[in-house]
Amino acid sequence: MTVDHIPSVADRRGSAPAPGPVTSRPHTSIATRRHRAFYMFASPWIIGFALLTIAPMAYALWLSFTTFDGISPRWHYVGFGNYRELFSDAQTWKSLGRTGLFAITSVPLSIIAGLGLAVLVNRPLKARGLFRTLLYLPAVVPPVGAGIAFKQLFDQNSGAANGVLNVFGIDALGWLADPYARYVLIMTVLWTAGNIMIISLAGLQDIPRELLEAARIDGASAWRSFRSITVPLLSPVLLFQTVTGVIASVQTIMPLLLAPDPTPAGITALPQSNYLYMMHVFAEYFAFGRYGYASALLWVLFVLILVATGLIFKATSGVVFYNVDPEAKK
Repeated sequence: MTVDHIPSVADRRGSAPAPGPVTSRPHTSIATRRHRAFYMFASPWIIGFALLTIAPMAYALWLSFTTFDGISPRWHYVGFGNYRELFSDAQTWKSLGRTGLFAITSVPLSIIAGLGLAVLVNRPLKARGLFRTLLYLPAVVPPVGAGIAFKQLFDQNSGAANGVLNVFGIDALGWLADPYARYVLIMTVLWTAGNIMIISLAGLQDIPRELLEAARIDGASAWRSFRSITVPLLSPVLLFQTVTGVIASVQTIMPLLLAPDPTPAGITALPQSNYLYMMHVFAEYFAFGRYGYASALLWVLFVLILVATGLIFKATSGVVFYNVDPEAKK
C-alpha cells in the first residue's frame, strides 16, 4: 500500500457514526433530597407511632362504646352508655380526686428536690462528677425494681424502716396500709428526683454567668440572685418539668407495685389512699373484665390530661421567660 492510499485522520472521523442525542438525568433539588432523607430516617418512628400508639388508641375508643369483656364474643354496642355510667360512678370521682391530690403534692416536691440537688452539684465541689452520678442512679432503676425495693424496705414485719424505729423504741408502723401508704408513694416519686436534677442542671449551666456576676457586684445576696435571675431564666425548664410531672403522676402504676397482692384479685384490697385513677382502670380491666368501661375511663383521662396541660400553659404564660419569643415566626 502506498502513502496515497492511507486514509487521513479527517476521513476516519468522517466515516464514524454520528453520536446520538445526549440524555441528562432529571435534576433533583437539594430540598427534595433533604425531605427524602428526613422521611427515610423518621419512617421507623412514624410507623411505630402509627402501629403502637394511634392504632391502640383507635381500638380503645371503639371498645369504649361496647360491652366487650375481653373473652366472650357476646358483646354489643352501647353508644355513650359507658360514659354516662362513668360520670355517675362514685368510685371514679373518688379515685380521680386522690389522683389530683397526689399530683398537686408530688410534682412540686419532686421539682423542688431536683432543683435543690442541681444547685448543689452545680457548685465547684470535689468529686462533683461522682456526686452527680450517684444522685442520678436511682432514676435509671426500673419502676418494678424500685417498687419491690420500697415494698421490702417498708414491710411491717421485716422492713428496714421499722427496724430503725425499733432502735428508738417506736412501735412498728404499717407503712403500706392507710394512712401511711400515701407517704410511701410520695417517697417513690422523690426517689427519682435525679432525673429532674439532670434537666435542671442543664438549665442552670445555660444561664449567663455575666448576669450573676453583675448582681453580685451590685450587692445582691445569693437568695436574691436565685429568685430574681436564676428562677426566671429557668422557668421554661420548670414548666416542662411541671407538665411532664403531672402527666406521669396521673398515670403512675406504683401503687400496684406496692400492693400486698399485686394481682387482679388483690387490686381491690389496695389502701384507699393509694387507690388512684389508674388503679381503678386496672381493676375494671383485669379484675372485673369490663374492657369497654375501662377504655372509656382511659379516654376521659386522656381528655383531662389535655385540658390540664392547656390550663398549665395558660396560667404560666405571663411568668415563663423565653430568651427567644416562642410565638415569633422563623
